[in-house]
Amino acid sequence: MIVKEDLLIDLRRHFDLNLYEVKLWTALLSRGVSTAGELSDIADVPRSRSYDVLESLEKKGFVVMKTGKPIKYIAIPPSEVINRVRKNMQFNAQEKVKRLESVKNSELLTELETLHTNGISLVDPTDMSGCLKGRHNLYNHLDFLIKGAKKSVNIITTDKGFLRKAEGLKSTLEKAKKRGVKVRIAAPLVSKENKAAKNNLKGIAEIKHAGKMNSRFVNVDSKDLVFMMLDDKDVHPTYDLGIWVKTPFFASSMDHMFDHVWNNLK
Repeated sequence: MIVKEDLLIDLRRHFDLNLYEVKLWTALLSRGVSTAGELSDIADVPRSRSYDVLESLEKKGFVVMKTGKPIKYIAIPPSEVINRVRKNMQFNAQEKVKRLESVKNSELLTELETLHTNGISLVDPTDMSGCLKGRHNLYNHLDFLIKGAKKSVNIITTDKGFLRKAEGLKSTLEKAKKRGVKVRIAAPLVSKENKAAKNNLKGIAEIKHAGKMNSRFVNVDSKDLVFMMLDDKDVHPTYDLGIWVKTPFFASSMDHMFDHVWNNLK
């Protein structure tokens, strides 16, 4: 049986299977019921591996083993497989979250924090910088920095960037505000969406219209600076790129410039 390479790739991606698993599964789907040996020949999978792979598929809910000699395997309807896979993924995700939550108040976290605190004191300040690839990673790091903010968060962004931050960082900015952090955002406020987003951040951040200014950076406590290298109008979120530097010398200079611009905005 010949299965298109694109189909195998899609199945691996959507169902989180390896190559042998998708080959044997599609082979069994085409037969309905079959032995491991027959499936091995059809799918071009080594016989020495077919039993282990079919056992894995059984545990994941893709097939059912039929008792008797020789042992045969029955294909589960694909619609039912989707339900089973979804339930398994949800269960596994919940278990992983529980394990992570259990670390919060454990000795393990204390040891990790000690390791990080002691180690970071030996790090050269010039090493505290990094390249953030992809908008998802960018916003994760911004969220992390704002969570640790003690004095100020200054943001200059685009119209679309303002909408993203109003949605994705609102909760973190709100908590920072409650800690006494001063939050200021400069962004173009010309669309109805941006004006609505401004109202959504009322009481959390001071927001001013940035006019035609086209820039993207975030400065936290005048020491952590993240600036984006590309115009978000011209780049796909996957390829967005930011640079993070931990440098009070440069970051404080950027804040002085921010203050000058801010005082001239309405």
